[in-house]
Amino acid sequence: MDAMTKMWLSIAAILVMGLSVFLITFARAKTRGLVRGLLSLIAFIIMIAGFLVGVVSIT
Repeated sequence: MDAMTKMWLSIAAILVMGLSVFLITFARAKTRGLVRGLLSLIAFIIMIAGFLVGVVSIT
């Protein structure tokens, strides 16, 4: 993988992880009950995806 592709993957991973942090913060501050749990689960899945993209960009 060339350097530019690694750079774009790294930026994508950072943005995806930032989105998950925003989503979990929103879920905990503004929602209650089932919606809070659902948004937290979605944020966790997005965080895992960002982590995997980050690992791919390193290797």
